[in-house]
Order: sequence, then C-alpha cells, then structure tokens
Amino acid sequence: MRLLIRLLLWFFHRFRAYNAEVLKTPGPVLLVPNHLTWIDWMFLGVLLEKDWKFVTSRTTAQTSWLHRLVMINRRTFPIDTTSPYAVKEMAEFLKKGGRLVLFAEGRMSRTGALMKLYEGTGFLLHKTKARVITCYLRGAHRIKWARHPGWKRWFTPVSAHFSAVLSPPLVEGLTTNKARVQLTAWLRRQLVQQQFDVEMAFGARTLPEAIVETAAQWPGHLAAQDFTFRKLTYRRLLIGATILGRQWRKRFGPQRGERIGLLLPTSLGAVVSLLSLWFAGKTPAILNFTAGPAVLTGCAKLAGLRWIVTSRAFVTRARINLEPLAEAGLQAIFLEDIMSGVGFWTKLWAAFERLVNVRSLPESAPRDAESEAVVLFTSGSEAAPKGVVLSHRNLLANIRQMLCVADMSDSERMFNALPIFHSFGLTAGTLLPLVRGFFVFLYPSPLHYRVVPELFYDRDCTILLATNTFLNGYIRRAHPYDFHNLRYLFAGAEKVHENTANILARKFGVRVLEGYGATECSPVIAVCTPQEPKFGSVGRLLPGMEYKIEPVPGVLEGGRLLVRGPNVMKGYLNPEANAAFQALGGWYDTGDIVTVDDEGFLFIQGRLKRFAKVSGEMVSLTAVEDALAGAFPQYGLRCQVAVLSRPDSEKGEALVAVSNEPHLTIEEIRAALKARGLPNLWAPKEVIFVKEIPKLGTGKVNHRELAAQLKERLS
Repeated sequence: MRLLIRLLLWFFHRFRAYNAEVLKTPGPVLLVPNHLTWIDWMFLGVLLEKDWKFVTSRTTAQTSWLHRLVMINRRTFPIDTTSPYAVKEMAEFLKKGGRLVLFAEGRMSRTGALMKLYEGTGFLLHKTKARVITCYLRGAHRIKWARHPGWKRWFTPVSAHFSAVLSPPLVEGLTTNKARVQLTAWLRRQLVQQQFDVEMAFGARTLPEAIVETAAQWPGHLAAQDFTFRKLTYRRLLIGATILGRQWRKRFGPQRGERIGLLLPTSLGAVVSLLSLWFAGKTPAILNFTAGPAVLTGCAKLAGLRWIVTSRAFVTRARINLEPLAEAGLQAIFLEDIMSGVGFWTKLWAAFERLVNVRSLPESAPRDAESEAVVLFTSGSEAAPKGVVLSHRNLLANIRQMLCVADMSDSERMFNALPIFHSFGLTAGTLLPLVRGFFVFLYPSPLHYRVVPELFYDRDCTILLATNTFLNGYIRRAHPYDFHNLRYLFAGAEKVHENTANILARKFGVRVLEGYGATECSPVIAVCTPQEPKFGSVGRLLPGMEYKIEPVPGVLEGGRLLVRGPNVMKGYLNPEANAAFQALGGWYDTGDIVTVDDEGFLFIQGRLKRFAKVSGEMVSLTAVEDALAGAFPQYGLRCQVAVLSRPDSEKGEALVAVSNEPHLTIEEIRAALKARGLPNLWAPKEVIFVKEIPKLGTGKVNHRELAAQLKERLS
C-alpha cells in the first residue's frame, strides 16, 4: 500500500522530499507541517516510520465512514479537541519518547498561506521539551484537494521540505500561559522562515522568470487594470512585453544590463514597459517625475542614462519639461511612436509565440539573480537623492518575505496609487501582485482624495497601500462604506498618527497595518500583520533579516538600527555613499533610532538626522510631530504641523513649529505637548505659518525644502 501511494503521488504530483533523513530522529519529537489539503497525511505518511502518529480529531472522524477509516487507525493519535485533557494526553505520549505529527493550524488553510497556530502546540513544547521538525509542503495549495477557493489542478508538482531538528528556546521563569504564547510565536517564525528559505532556493531567480511562471499557470487571468479601465491579462502582458522588448533591442542594441530611464506614472504602460526592458536585457532606472528638472537631470547623469522611455500623453498632461534633459544629452523615446511603428504581422507572430509556449523567456532576459533589476532614487527629503541599485534577488526576496507573513489569496484585489518610482509602490504595489497572481488596479496619483476611495469601492478592492498623509486625505472625503471590502491596509513611508488610525477604526472599521522600510531594502524591513499586530509599532522584522542596534551618544532609549538580509541592495551609484555601505560588510545603516521590545516588535523613535540637541539632551523632532498630529481638531484634519530646529545661543538648538494653520498659537502647541506628557524642553520656541507644507511625491514632508524656506525666513 505504501509503495502504491508513493507511485500515485509521483504520477500526479512528481512528489519529492528533501532532508527526509531527519525523520529518523528519536522521540520525543514533534513534526509540524503546514496544512493545505485533504491528503497532506499521504505526502508525509509515505516517508515516516511506523511509530510516528498523526494527531487527529475524534469528533471530525465521526462525520462519515471515510473520515473514520482515515482518522482512526493504528497510525493516528485521536483526541477530543473540545477536551482540556487532549493536550495533556499528547504531552504524556511525547514524554514517553513518542513521535507525533501535529497540524498546528488546526484546520486546512482557506487562503493557501499559513494561518494562525493554536497555542496548545506551545504548551506541548513547554511541558515536554520535545524537539521540533518543521515541514513546508511546497505547491500543495495548487492541487485539487486543497480547500482554498483559488485555482487548482490535478497534475501539480508538490515537494516536502523538512527542517533540521530544532530545540525550542528556554522559557524559564515564565508562567505557563506566557511560555506557551512565546513558544507558539517562535514556532510560527520557524515555519515562516522555512517557507521563505525554500522559496528562495527553489523559486524563480529573476522577476521576468517569476512573472512568466505565474502567467503560464493562469494566462487568461486578469492581471491588472488602470485608470483608463483598459484590462491586461497575463497573456496580453507577455505579448506586449515581447513586442516592446524586441523594439528596445533594435533601438538600444544588444548590450546586456544597460540602464534605460523610465518616466511613467503608475499604469499599464509602466507595467508592460518594465517587463519589456527586462525581456530586452536592460535595467530600468525609474525617475521621479515630481522632482524638478535639475534633480531629474542629476539622477539621469548619475545612472549614466542615454535614453528615457516615456509617454507623450503623460508628459503633456503632467506638464513635464523635457528640455533640460535634452540639453544634457538624453533622448526621450515615446511609447506612442514605438507602438505606431509595430505592424499587424509582428503583433500576430508575438501572440502566436506566446500561445504556443507561454513559459518561454527571451534569450536576452536576465538569468542571474544578482544582476541589476532596477535603479531607484531615494526621496531626497533630507539630502540629495542617491541612486540605489536593486538586484532581482533583492526584489524577489522582499516579495516572498511579504507573502510569507501575510495570507494573501488568489481572490485579492489590490489598489495601488503610489508612484512606481517609490520602492513601496513598485515592489509591494506592482510587482508583488504580478508575481503572486492576483488583480491590481493602478492609479496614477494618490493625491486625488475624492476619486481614490470611490474607485477602491467601485473595483471591489481588498488591499490598499498608502501613507499617513494620503490616508488623512481619503478619510476627509470617503464615504463610510467605501472601504467595506478592505482586508489589508498597509501604511508606510511615514509614521501613522494615532488620530488617523482612530478615525479609520471608528468611522470605517479599518485597522491600519503599519510597516517600515527603506529604498535600500527593496523596501520593506518590518510590517504588522493581522496575526501579529501591535499599534505604535512597525511590526517584526521580515524573515531572513537580521538587525543590530548601535548606541548613539545623547540618546538614552534605543539606538541606531542596522539591518542585513537578502533584500538589502547591491549598492549605491554614488561613489562615496557606496564605499561607506560596502565597508559595513552587508549591513545597511538605516539612520533611524529605534527600540525593540521583548516580543521583537520595532518602534521608530525618529531619524538620527531629525534629532536636535537642546540643552545637552537629544530631542526627537519626529516624536514632537507625532504628538502634535491631530491635536487641534478645532482647525480640522487639514491642519498640519512640522517641526524643525535652528541654532540657539542659549540651548544649542531650539525647536520651531511650522504649520499651514494661520490661527495656531505657540500656547496651543505647548498645551498639546504637555497633555501628551512631553517635557517643556521638547516644546517649540515659536510657530511659523506657511501657506502649504511642502511634500514629496510619496506624501512625506519635504523637510529639506522646508528647512530652506525656514532659513530664508529667519535670515
């Protein structure tokens, strides 16, 4: 029978097992796999010795004769899941040297991803000190026996990947309740880490390869739609990218890795252009069209660009002046001109090629995971923009890290209005849904505060990416029902203010999941999830990442955060900045002051550059801004306060509040800070009115420009 099952699994699923020799480990030992299908026990049972027992539910076994046959036999350990003694029975079995297979999720996944783990598993580990083997069943969520509502097939490859033998951490001195919570959280991290490691080892090595793999599974699926309401299936995406890729090779030449500028909004045209440049073996350098001509020209020169791909309609509508770029020797290539020169037979041949072999990659497409994928430019909120080189491995690692911690399903519908020149909008908002295989609606501007909520509602979207600034705009205009389908609201780029989160929760019934990242990290470093939320924190570090905190003189709480992981960039284009980065040996200095609590959650105190030394004490300007956010409801949600510092002859530095509300007084500001419990030392010395607080294209306050304005005002 065992041989027959093994043959059937190989025939239907090309089943293979990795590191299966670890299953010979003597008890007490617990094998914990992810649970995806009705036949997970088969994938494991053909590999296990006879003394291993599967934990099953005696209650579920009574629902039919087939359940009884499978769930109550000499290879199972039936328990009454409603009894408080069930865990004790398992503990006694393990203490006697037993070996158990436990599906810690307690049910089959309804999303195809890892769901919550029951804390009884943590109790078992605490009481028995049993060792653990985790198992990741890769591909099992795509077979017909899976329970999630997404696409499934009969013949889908499945593999079982077993971890090394793990010893749970010691939790001496903790109560049983705290110990089981901590050990369950530890086990979840092990499962997530294993999934990430396996996907990095066995998954696609480059972005075009990953997108083509997804397209091959679901070619007719609607991949994206934009503000023009044109639709793009995966098949049409590949056809368009194939046609454009060949045009690029004719125009730009066959040289691999050459950087080509991309000046486009978040749209279908941008998606097809990105993939087509990869198909042509080129590296897109995505330019910030909200920056001034001088910054654009400087970034183009830094990247060594000769050509910039853009759209004539977009340039006209956005009123972008291309003359400074032309004067600097850069040639603009308009998509309309390229596509008008493509004949009918060329399009037909590309469509035929994709129909015959949807899995094929052009010969010129990159194969090396370490090759350049994109060049992005930092926001420039505090200094001149730096050119950041991200590899295919960097971006794919960050996509997989996010997918490992968030249970996104095939039926998700993402709304992305963030610009693709911003790493959050590119990686999380554009590439992640294309690689994962769910729908994304692309909108060119997050500043259309009335339109975005309405379109989110109209398109039945479930995931929204935003910043605190954009969220404030949406909640002023949105109807309370606009976000009724929203499952995930991820916010990054700047701190989410408590007032913003409260309004979203009370008026819209929405929980904000705050994250933290940097362009140099592709960008996400940490994120809160529905399974691991903590308001005020930016979440735990993503799997595969390490961190260390270095002390900073004058900062009493926390320190400077450095991170390392597969999503950290290849390097900078700027020679001095790149030399400093390479000298750290793979570590990236975020420049942020953070604290980390006992559960591993990160709390951002502010950027080191945004600390002022007042009377010898380091004061976080970000913390003062956060305390003032939403503190003046009498002036409405539009009222904003930014905090800067200036030299002071008495205290070294003094704080200055800058607001777009002309009636706001320094007394009101000081009263608000006192109500938040901040010391008088942290209070601004004066308040200055500006008609509008300058913002970057990502929604963050442009502190660099604001400081220049303040300097001019005070001079």
